[in-house]
Amino acid sequence: MTSASLLSRSLLTEAPRSKNRSVFTLIAGLVVGYCLAQIFSSIAPHESLYPYLSRRFSDSQVATGGQLAPEQSGLKHDHRNDNVSVAEQLKKEVRILCWVMTNPTNHKKKARHVKRTWGKRCNILLFMSSGADEELPTVKLDVGEGRENLWAKVKEAFKYVYHHHYNDADFFYKADDDTYAVIENMRYMLYPYNPETPVHFGFKFKPFVKQGYMSGGAGYILSREALRRFVVEGIPNPKMCLPGTVVNEDIEIGRCMENLNVTAGDSRDEIGRGRMFPFIPEHHLIPAKADKNFWYWNYLYYKTDDVSFA
Repeated sequence: MTSASLLSRSLLTEAPRSKNRSVFTLIAGLVVGYCLAQIFSSIAPHESLYPYLSRRFSDSQVATGGQLAPEQSGLKHDHRNDNVSVAEQLKKEVRILCWVMTNPTNHKKKARHVKRTWGKRCNILLFMSSGADEELPTVKLDVGEGRENLWAKVKEAFKYVYHHHYNDADFFYKADDDTYAVIENMRYMLYPYNPETPVHFGFKFKPFVKQGYMSGGAGYILSREALRRFVVEGIPNPKMCLPGTVVNEDIEIGRCMENLNVTAGDSRDEIGRGRMFPFIPEHHLIPAKADKNFWYWNYLYYKTDDVSFA
């Protein structure tokens, strides 16, 4: 018998054994994996993954910017078969009305994409424009377009929201049609706050307004009481809120909020990380050598190094 024939016999006899071993190993692995999964699922804690949801800020904590300490209890899911998530529960407890500033040119280019993506997560979604559009649909405001009309447009939009939806939401978020918001995270941020507390949130800048004002690019959130004060006490009173219109609507609403004793809240998380941002994600996520002469660094209310501008 030649060496070649010995090699052939060896291959023919070893192949079935190798195949049998592979099948046995696969079955054994599946059985062990299933058993381990059952063990870990039985010992995994069922406490809420969101310990901060069990408590709300008092007015004094809002005014002083106090941070909540972690709690050991929160929204618990003790019934394993329940099909209720934290996000679904928060949607019921923290109702957010989102209104989006748009214009006829952007209805199809930008606004309808908001409707198809993050806007669906809001409890109520409205589009404010000078033109009617049944697809969105829009709330047609009797205000011209252009930056020179922004302040007037914001006032008219919030007046509409107050008169038609004041009791339908707890917080009211103004966004532009090129903004993207993760509404589930926004509800989590807002949960500790009572909507009857006069407070507003956004990305805070420090010039022009003593307590700071919220960047228009990031959008801003008014509590129900902040909305009431703005529409009922602020807009009709020229000593509280500027009449007419100006380009920098974010500065003017910041001044108005301060005059109405509406606190400029801190939207950062418990360890100081930002949750609302004025620029595109690339500038916040990709490190680069920053130009410290850029205006942004002098506008920051809270110092940060998480933005890159070459």
